[in-house]
Formats: sequence, structure tokens, C-alpha cells
Amino acid sequence: MSEKLTDQIRRAVDQSGQSRYQLCKALGIYQSSMSRFMHGGGLSSETLDKLAALLGLEVKARKKLKGR
Repeated sequence: MSEKLTDQIRRAVDQSGQSRYQLCKALGIYQSSMSRFMHGGGLSSETLDKLAALLGLEVKARKKLKGR
């Protein structure tokens, strides 16, 4: 079974070398939102897409769904 997208993003945030502050500023979200996400909470699908793009992750599954 493949790793969930949210888990991939959380791992990529930790390994990115960018501070969470920098990521939050680039996304236009509060640091408390990022903190909740990193501890198992959720973010909107739009914000997840932006975060994945900032981290250089390709979101194949969601792109396929948008094309329908």
C-alpha cells in the first residue's frame, strides 16, 4: 500500500530544509494551521496542492480527478 499524500507532504516538510514559517508565509496560512496539520490535522485540498508544489511533490491522483 502506498503512503498517503498527507503523510508524504508531512515528511517532505520535515525534510525540506525550509522553516515552517517560510512555508506558511508562502502559502498565506497561519503557523498554527501548519502545526495542526503536522500533528494529524487537515488543510484544504487547495492548500495541500500549493504545499506539495512548493515542496516539489507531484500530485498525480488529484490531477487525474480534476481532469474528469
